[in-house]
Amino acid sequence: MLRPKIPTMPTPTGHTATPAVVEPTAVIPTTQTPPPVPMAPAPSRPTVQLTPGTVIALVGGGTAVVLAVGAVLVSMLLAVAITGASVAVCAVVLRSLLASDAKRR
Repeated sequence: MLRPKIPTMPTPTGHTATPAVVEPTAVIPTTQTPPPVPMAPAPSRPTVQLTPGTVIALVGGGTAVVLAVGAVLVSMLLAVAITGASVAVCAVVLRSLLASDAKRR
């Protein structure tokens, strides 16, 4: 059957450095000093101050967004309702046309 060919690992070219031998060193115990306590970094930018003007602007912007989204959703709902009503009227008209045509025969 079909057998996949496994690629061979390419051999390195150019200079290859021989691995350096690391010799262990003696460890001399000393008295341990506790690590210094990290200081809290100073804030890089000031905190936001909410003034009455900015609160009113935020409330007004939020209200405008809610009204715009509401208007879009209501218009989409209205479009679906009008489409459904027009399809229902077409169905009634077709039904009456087919019924009157069946009575004439």
